[in-house]
Amino acid sequence: MSDGTRNDGNRGKAHTDEAALSARLQRLGEGLGEARGRAAPPSDGPGVDRATTASGYARGFRLSSELVAGVLVGAGLGWLIDRLLGTSPWGLIVLLLLGFAAGVLSVMRSAGVIPENRPD
Repeated sequence: MSDGTRNDGNRGKAHTDEAALSARLQRLGEGLGEARGRAAPPSDGPGVDRATTASGYARGFRLSSELVAGVLVGAGLGWLIDRLLGTSPWGLIVLLLLGFAAGVLSVMRSAGVIPENRPD
């Protein structure tokens, strides 16, 4: 184009696209703000989240220690019976499996999956 004129057809379209994108972005921001307001009420502070997390960790450690304790007690008793009665390895195998079952039952009771047996 030697006469010095330029083609501004693409600039007008780019400006329109930017305006549309900006409007969509603003609507998205408003929608996210509303969704956040409805989803969760503001907490009292960061201490609440820490307490919940600490409580979850404590419960997880308690449940895992109950399972490990059941397995270790079963294995220990099985090993002791094998040494005393000379029935190696059957006492260890049987009591290890019973200890695992007892540990799983204990974890399920502590987690509230099955009710505890309490006399009325």
